[in-house]
Amino acid sequence: MRLIHSLPTCNRLRQFPPIVLFVFVATLLHGGETTRTSNALPRPEGDRVMSLDECLDTALRNNRRRPASRFAVAVAEAQHHQALSGYWPQLKLQGGYQRTDEAPDFLFPAANIGVPAQTITTPASTALITVPAGVLGPTAVQLPVSVPSQTMTTAAQTLQVPAQDIKMMNPDSVIGWVNLTWLLYDGGLRNGLNQQATSYVEAMKQEARRTDLEIADSVKRMYFGAILARQLRQLGVDTLTRMEATLGVAETMYQGGGGKVTKADYLDNKITVETIRAMVAQLDKNEAMARAALANTIGLSWQDSIAPKDEAIPYSPLSAELPALVGAAYEFSPDWKRLEAGLSAGDGAIKTARSGYAPKLVLTGNLHKWWNSYDAGMATDKNKEGWAVGVGLELPLFDGFLTRHKVAEARARLDQLKEQRFLLREGLGLQIKDIFLGIDAACKAHAATLAAMTAATENRDLNTRAYQNELIETDKVIRAQLTEAWMSAQYYKNCYDCATLQSQLALVVGTEITRRLENSTP
Repeated sequence: MRLIHSLPTCNRLRQFPPIVLFVFVATLLHGGETTRTSNALPRPEGDRVMSLDECLDTALRNNRRRPASRFAVAVAEAQHHQALSGYWPQLKLQGGYQRTDEAPDFLFPAANIGVPAQTITTPASTALITVPAGVLGPTAVQLPVSVPSQTMTTAAQTLQVPAQDIKMMNPDSVIGWVNLTWLLYDGGLRNGLNQQATSYVEAMKQEARRTDLEIADSVKRMYFGAILARQLRQLGVDTLTRMEATLGVAETMYQGGGGKVTKADYLDNKITVETIRAMVAQLDKNEAMARAALANTIGLSWQDSIAPKDEAIPYSPLSAELPALVGAAYEFSPDWKRLEAGLSAGDGAIKTARSGYAPKLVLTGNLHKWWNSYDAGMATDKNKEGWAVGVGLELPLFDGFLTRHKVAEARARLDQLKEQRFLLREGLGLQIKDIFLGIDAACKAHAATLAAMTAATENRDLNTRAYQNELIETDKVIRAQLTEAWMSAQYYKNCYDCATLQSQLALVVGTEITRRLENSTP
């Protein structure tokens, strides 16, 4: 506002609104559209000249948010594979060496064994007895011997067995075994976990896609802002040049004393020229900062500066009906797809919670080998190696209503997401409507501002020639020159608004929908 008060104070110029408006636009805007290419100022030496595509490629390579989002996707994919591992059998190989301070033993305690009284009867029998040679004759002789039947009676008695220390194995043992566990039935537990992990991967992919869209939107805004800053600077320089020429004519007429130009007109003109000169210095600073901001956005050092390759902000109006645009946005919006992934994960959480009601069926297997130098006690060949196969069943009967409340929690979370989907649907539609109406208004204003700029240029040319011939007063030619500057700034700002709104549309619904709309017909 201090610049506004420094403008000429003559009554006729103080009533001229375009002066104030031009100062306001020039000091607040950071960029605009280019002026005529033939009048473009040379770019400062040392600046790197890059196109929009080159800036986008550089930003996608250098921006640190992008690899961070890619690692988030990698984490989600790893968790998905972890969930899938539950469908496979778990096979483990284990081994170990053990040495005890002493050989393990088993102490068999002392015992008394009672033998009851009993009678044993043997029947009569005949047996052949071989008499060796030399007893009854020179050769061996077999003689039959008859044994009569007899009865023997034994009294009751007790046999005492002393305590026995039995060694079971040697102190050194090496053992190895292979264990197999395979979950055959889980009541939907693995299916629910798999669905949650798959949904999480999709959500992280949409988050990475949103990161790319945000980077692209930032680069586009900074790129178009740098073009706008260059255009306003060029506009300021052109206006200053014309105002200086007018000042020279006014000075000649004033010093000649033969025209209508007075000293007050000359001084008013000079004040306006010096005010614009100060504004051009501010516009130089704005352009330098815009180029530095563009370099920073694409990931370069603060010492770097990027000059846009394009001389003008591209103008490409979109043609589409609002209902079709909003309907198609739900197909491409990363926020909408991320919410859908959350709904799928919520459904998987319900399946996981419900599995607490179902039984679990597990197949188990074991194969072992034992090395011990002892071959008695427990260290027998049968015990040293072997295998076992079994089936385990777990049937939940009562868990204190834990599973019931887990299911209720999962359903409540899913219902919450469904309500959020309704809010997002309405909010996304309203946001797209606002952008669509903004683009529509900018497109309608484009032709009007272009026509106004063209008319202002012709009016300035006519007033300048009339002033040189002393046909009009000084304030009219100043008004014509400032009106041209104001209309040009309006036109450049309109092109900038149209481009940034399209970039915002790409951020909200994705670049795919923008390509679809560009190829669509009214």
